[in-house]
Amino acid sequence: MAQTPEGKVKAAVCKILDAHGAYYFKPPANGYGRQGIPDVVGCKNGRFFSIECKAGKGKTTVLQEMEIARIRQADGFALVVNETNLDAVEALMVLL
Repeated sequence: MAQTPEGKVKAAVCKILDAHGAYYFKPPANGYGRQGIPDVVGCKNGRFFSIECKAGKGKTTVLQEMEIARIRQADGFALVVNETNLDAVEALMVLL
C-alpha cells in the first residue's frame, strides 16, 4: 500500500526521532479521542514535544491550533512540519 504525502512526512519525522532516542507515539485519529491532538506526541530528556505533520501547503485546523496553543502555554514544544521544514524536528531534538 502506497504512503500518502502526509504519511511520508510522518515517517520522516519518526526516523529523526528514532535517531535521537526520543520517546514518542502517534495518537490514533479514529474519532474516539480528543480532536486536534498533534500527529506525534513525545518526550526527550524530560521535555514534552508534539509535532503536527502536513503535506505540501496543508494548513492546521482551528482545533489543531487550539491544541498547539495549549501545549505552548504549558511550556511544551509544538511544531508544525511538512516536507520543506523537517530540519525543525532535527533542531528541536538537538535542543532537547
